[in-house]
Amino acid sequence: MSTFLDVRQMVRDLELLVTCESPSGDVKATMRAADVLTEIAWRITGRRPDVVTRQGRPHLLWRFGGRTKVLLVGHLDTVWPLGTLDRWPFEVQGDLATGPGCFDMKAGLVQALHAVATLDDLDGVTLLVTTDEELGSPTSRAWIEEQARGATAAFVLEASADGALKVQRKGVSLYDVLIGGRAAHAGLEPHKGVNAAVELAHQVLAVQAFERGGTTVTPTVVGGGTTTNTVPAHARFTVDVRAETVAEQARVDAAFGALRPRLEGASIEVVGGPNRPPLEAARSRELFTRAVRLARRLGLPELTGVAVGGGSDGNFTAGIGVPTLDGMGAVGDHAHAEGEYVVISAMAERAALLAALIDDVRAG
Repeated sequence: MSTFLDVRQMVRDLELLVTCESPSGDVKATMRAADVLTEIAWRITGRRPDVVTRQGRPHLLWRFGGRTKVLLVGHLDTVWPLGTLDRWPFEVQGDLATGPGCFDMKAGLVQALHAVATLDDLDGVTLLVTTDEELGSPTSRAWIEEQARGATAAFVLEASADGALKVQRKGVSLYDVLIGGRAAHAGLEPHKGVNAAVELAHQVLAVQAFERGGTTVTPTVVGGGTTTNTVPAHARFTVDVRAETVAEQARVDAAFGALRPRLEGASIEVVGGPNRPPLEAARSRELFTRAVRLARRLGLPELTGVAVGGGSDGNFTAGIGVPTLDGMGAVGDHAHAEGEYVVISAMAERAALLAALIDDVRAG
């Protein structure tokens, strides 16, 4: 394996990606960013990707040779709307680079490509890049799982957590609770109505009681009713659930299925369920041990691991049983916040670590 990593070129490539805005909701913008990434990859690796279109949305796949043993997973889309660069341009200040999407997670893609370019042998390496991760991966989930099956390891190029690798992620479940009541005049005959807003209040408290240990159950968006003088006939609320284990995710899902109305004449319908399975600690343990050993061998700063509440496409690879290590991307901070930044000197370090891990896994 060649150890040469050109940090200045990595920063130039990062600038190319960041200055091609790619909000998840704009498919044409993500296509333009996919073209930019393709040209960067062609220059660095001499390979162009297969473009896989799902429901009109492009995703990229570099299969560098043979059956996939090591799968690298990343995404091009960001949470930042077109025009963000006008007020917040890409900029380098000392050892930091800033700009929309640099930390989450365009630097991770740059690091991966430069890591791959240092390998003498690319047999068994596959890089998968999606364009809808920030939307919950609605078009890419099945494809990610398809590409991951049979892999020895998956490394997710999401940003680190203050330098720590992400060894555990909570699973995500999303619910929409629809409540039916009966309308009536609020002044003349409220007793003839069934108040959907009151039923909603009962159900919000009921679902919040599903919390246990590290499992969070958070009512988020609430709405209902029509006019101020009408007993509301309809109401609804959404709920975000995060669970550390598959068993906990299943427990909460069963509890939602058992919800029953408190008011006579009211009705409840629950829509939704598990969206991402947990990345349980057992799925990352062996890979994290390898990473710590290799970082020491390379003379890199001591690695730490952390559990996080947010989901990623690593939840999908872990969910089908593939050993998965997440947070292999940039060192920096402020994901999804204006001012997100990348530590430039760490880009080469993390690329070198990723390359060493790829070789180590393939060697057995």
